[in-house]
Amino acid sequence: MLMEPPTSQVALLHRVSSIVSSELSLDEMLGEIVGLTVQVTECDACLVYLLERDLGEIVLRASQVPHAADLGNLRMKMGEGVTGWVAEHKSVVALSSNAASDRRFKHFQGLIEDTYDAFLSVPLVSGGDVIGVINVHHRREHDHSADEVALLTFVGEQMGGAISKSVLEEQNAKLLEETQEMKRQLEVRKLVERAKGILQQKYTLSEEEAYLRLRNESRRLRRPMRDLAEAIILAEDMSRKSSDMI
Repeated sequence: MLMEPPTSQVALLHRVSSIVSSELSLDEMLGEIVGLTVQVTECDACLVYLLERDLGEIVLRASQVPHAADLGNLRMKMGEGVTGWVAEHKSVVALSSNAASDRRFKHFQGLIEDTYDAFLSVPLVSGGDVIGVINVHHRREHDHSADEVALLTFVGEQMGGAISKSVLEEQNAKLLEETQEMKRQLEVRKLVERAKGILQQKYTLSEEEAYLRLRNESRRLRRPMRDLAEAIILAEDMSRKSSDMI
């Protein structure tokens, strides 16, 4: 039995409002979409795809049935498959039976949902732009009522803005992490260069020989190159201070 008005729809509205105003992470937000979709449609499976606009691809990001290996990896181009068609045309597709026979359908090996009979696909929308797609699957023939389609479309429209915000926050966090990693790598390179210079001067080595000595010693001691470089620099600094005191 699908949600019956008016009480259940009011409850849905309150739940959507609560989720939209929350500080949930992107993965948590996508999990809420799956939960809402199951509540609205009583489906056997739900898949949520997000658009990666720079690549022009739709990527699987959440599912009711576990798809650990496929999340973030299963992709399709805009216009490809029913999902890509929905994203490209910003339109709903409802297939009550034999969904795989639709000319737009694209089968993915390993997706058990592709063997199900009924299929409903609605766009996730933010500011009038499609940012993803919600797919609903029923194992057996299922006539998608106008209320069911309207409720799921409502979820897609209301949740789209919150998802878009979470995607932006995730991208910013990833960019910050990449920037910090670049800084760490730059620091390591500077330390290694200084340590190489010390070895070159102390043992009359070429730059390549000094680097190889550092690398081999790092492997022998099973210590990061950074730690070894810092130890060499510290030893040199202490040696210079001792010399200055004499």
